[in-house]
Amino acid sequence: MQQRGFTLIELIIVIVILGILAVTAAPRFIDFQSDARGSTLQGLKGGLQGGANLVYAKAAIAGVQNSTTAVDVTVNGSAVSTIYGYPTAAGLSAGLSNWTDIDVTNDWTLTLGTADAATPALGSAAFTPASAAYDSAVACYVLYTEATASSAATVTVTTTDC
Repeated sequence: MQQRGFTLIELIIVIVILGILAVTAAPRFIDFQSDARGSTLQGLKGGLQGGANLVYAKAAIAGVQNSTTAVDVTVNGSAVSTIYGYPTAAGLSAGLSNWTDIDVTNDWTLTLGTADAATPALGSAAFTPASAAYDSAVACYVLYTEATASSAATVTVTTTDC
């Protein structure tokens, strides 16, 4: 008699091995939480860029877009501190909800830059989800950097550890 096919034990072993491979490999290929956090940070970046451009337009209308010192510009009834026409990092916390749809009190934690190594660099501010504090070692945040004489304000997203 000639044997055709696999024995039951061989089939079970193959199924178990495939199951183990699937359990270990699937989370690496299907990481929805990380993608969701990254997309949320990208949305925040867009909101900050749009809001900063709105403030710059108001500063240009007022003729203070080239000011090298902090100047207040009124946006939607709220004073926004600007330098070179863009919001200052320190000015982000004052009236952010007046020129963007960003909820700093419930959704995001804003960490202003200082000379301390535990914070972002001076002249910048980091946004992290409200459930997490800023930590430069944990790369999951949006960084706003003030405008300088040679460049506009920048907003960068870091999603390495999301």
